[in-house]
Formats: sequence, structure tokens, C-alpha cells
Amino acid sequence: MLRFISRRVSPGGSSSLILGQSFRVVRPVVSTPRTGGEILHHPGAFGHVRNLCHLILRGHSASLRPTREVMASLLQPQVTMQIQSRLFSSDNGDLVEAVVPFMGESISDGTLAKFLKNPGDRVEVDEPIAQIETDKVTIDVASPEAGVIQKHVAKEGDTVEPGTKIAVISKSGEGVAHVPPSEKTTDKAASQPPPAELSEEDKQKPKVESTPVIEKPKSTSTASPIRSATEPQLPPKERERRVPMTRLRKRVATRLKDSQNTFALLTTFNEVDMTNLMKLRSDYKDAFVEKHGVKLGLMSGFVKAAVSGLQNQPIINAVIDGDDIIYRDYIDISIAVGTPKGLVVPVIRNAEKMNFAEIEKEINTLAKKANDGTISIDEMAGGSFTISNGGVYGSLISTPIINPPQSAILGMHSIVSRPMVVGGNIVPRPMMYIALTYDHRLIDGREAVFFLRRIKDVVEDPRRLLLDI
Repeated sequence: MLRFISRRVSPGGSSSLILGQSFRVVRPVVSTPRTGGEILHHPGAFGHVRNLCHLILRGHSASLRPTREVMASLLQPQVTMQIQSRLFSSDNGDLVEAVVPFMGESISDGTLAKFLKNPGDRVEVDEPIAQIETDKVTIDVASPEAGVIQKHVAKEGDTVEPGTKIAVISKSGEGVAHVPPSEKTTDKAASQPPPAELSEEDKQKPKVESTPVIEKPKSTSTASPIRSATEPQLPPKERERRVPMTRLRKRVATRLKDSQNTFALLTTFNEVDMTNLMKLRSDYKDAFVEKHGVKLGLMSGFVKAAVSGLQNQPIINAVIDGDDIIYRDYIDISIAVGTPKGLVVPVIRNAEKMNFAEIEKEINTLAKKANDGTISIDEMAGGSFTISNGGVYGSLISTPIINPPQSAILGMHSIVSRPMVVGGNIVPRPMMYIALTYDHRLIDGREAVFFLRRIKDVVEDPRRLLLDI
């Protein structure tokens, strides 16, 4: 075999030179695309001539070939490809590219909502530079390196996929033209013609000419309302604004319409006397904050009451799947949170195993993430039952709609002091209407009413939770 190699390379030059090049890093003499890692052949591996068949040649496939064909290819005027795997890099090594990250198993693309950094701005490693809006959450695009934004590759409003380049970052900051806001205002001022220079006579009598200048706006200000009243009104079409729907709003609209078309929706109501639960919170709020570091709210009481109701009526925690009914042995309660970008439903996992303090901490954490737009898809996935509190916005009564693929949703409403008959006397009581919307294909009215009765009993007398009655 060694004699064969010597014979084939001797006509073209020194065999040791060619073999030395073949068993070391084979670099191209022309520019080639960079698509992977470098191919290295150790000089000491001379005895393993078969390794030559692993070279990737320009115009050839990477499959194994006989050594004779590989050696013949080496003697032809071809070059091997240098493959590199330097992610986010450009040719000179100073520029890095910020790309859209992986957005979740069920999300294939998103909309570039806005850039948080403009060309010329300084960014640090992992600092968000843009936001991608998906059907479920808003995802930040972080900077892979510290440097200065050189340019934006994509535009706001573009549909992007994982791996799409959106910006180029210069690690050294060279070649970046930064225009601070002060220069923009200076340029605008420079574009205006300079005021004419005053003559000597004008400089001597500035007070005389200032009087009509001050009076002139007064006359126009009084005349403007008269003219606006007589001006014709614009047609309705010219007084409208058209704004595209966000992806989150589109997703919410689609899911809720599917819920209305698929489920047999029915709502039942009841009312709850909030006196004891509010007194419990008032008596122990200071001690609760001191020990657990979080305020005691009403939502934790309703979550615990919902857990008790779902355990007593497991069909409400179930779901239809084809011709089967899936009963869940866990209780993951979704809490509907209204955000500026739309409705999201973060999930409290295994709520049946949590106490009041753990529920309050989880609610505060998820609500803060939802309002900040940093909540993840995993924190909203799943959920076997939903609680919606429209009372925080002043809603007195409503019919909430089910969040698929769940089978029911509990609606809380505002607390209103109303006259109630207690012990034969009419007294004012803080009352709340509660509503349960359920899928009548699966849940009968009996189970729905019993569930709401359990909510009413537990909220009106929280001691039932301690005694399990």
C-alpha cells in the first residue's frame, strides 16, 4: 500500500510534502462556505491510510470510497472544504449575529414586535434586544455577545422563525454610526433657515415690537373654536383607525370561538356571603405577611374552595377525548390574568398539595411575569380548571367562557354590600355572585350546582377546610 502511494504522488512532486499536507489540516485555496467543524488528520496517523476516505472534497459526497479513488482525487486540481462551526460569527470575527431562539414545541414562527435596542446602542451578553410575539407569549431575543448594535437585519412586523437573523452586533463597536437624539434635534434645527439679523434701530426698540406679537395669538385662539364649529365634519371612514391584531389576540379569538362552536355551554349562578373570609383575612393579614412575606388575598381562599369542590365532583375536573372521558387525578388550576397584550392563563400546578401561603406566592409570581411579558409557555400549558376574577374590574355578574380543553370555568365578581336576611333580621352583608360555565355534554346540572354549593360553603365558613367537612 505504501509503495502504491509513493508511485502515485512521485510524478507530481515530493511524496512527503503531499502526504504531509494530506494528513494535516487541509485548507482551501479559494473561499468556501462555512458550514461545520474543521476536518483534522493527525500527522502520526500515517499508517491508517483509510482515514483519507473521510475527507470531504469539493464536488464529492461524504460517503466512504475506496482508497484508490480518494488518492486519485487528491492528485486532481481540487481542494477540500474547510468546515467551521463558529456560531453567530462573520468573516472577520468581530461581528456576531443575533438570531431568533427556539420558541416552544408548538410554536413554529412569531412576529417581530419591536426592537429594544437601536443601531449604535451598547448591549451586554444576554441582554434583550428585541421581542418576538407568538400565539401564546412574548419571547425576548438576547444578545449573544457584548458589543454595539451595528444594524437591524429584520424589520418590526416581520414574521420570523427560530434561527432567523434579526440584528448584527459589533463586539468592538467599530464601523457603527450612532446618532444620539441630541444630534437629531440639532439637524432639524440646522435645516431651518436662520433668523434675519436685526438692524441697529430694531435692537434699540424691542419692547415696542413685542406687543403685537403677544396679542396676535390671543386673537387666533379665540377665533379658532368659532371656525372649528363651522367646519364640516369628516366622514366616518376618515375618523377611524385600523390596527392589525396581535398574534396573541388572534389566538385568543380562535380558541374562544372554537370553544363556543364545540362545547354545549351552560352557566349556573350562586351568591356567596364574604363576611367570614374577609374577617379571616383582616384578623391575620399582618401575621401572615410577617411569616410568609406575602399578603393574604381572597384568591387563595377561592382556589382552596375550588380544590375541595373538584375533589367532591371529579367529573368537573375531567375532559372528553373522542369517545372517552379522561379523569385527572391532579388539580392544575389556571388563573385568568388580563394583560395589556391580551388574556393569559398561568397555571398553579398541583394546587391540591398547596397551602394558602404557597398559593399566594405562586399567584403573585405568575401575575408579575404575565404583566411584564416574561411568562413562559410551560407556565401556561395544561390546566384542568380555570378561575376568572372579573370582580377586580367591577363586574357584577357575567357568563365566563370555557378555556379548551377544560370542561368548566369559575367566574368571580365584585363584592357588593347588599341587604340580606340573617336570623330573621335584615342586615348589610358583603355579597359576591359566582358563576360556573360548564360543558353540558359531560357535566350535568346536578354536578354543577353541587360544585357551586361547595364553593359557597367553604368560602362562607373556611373552618370546613380544617375539619374536611
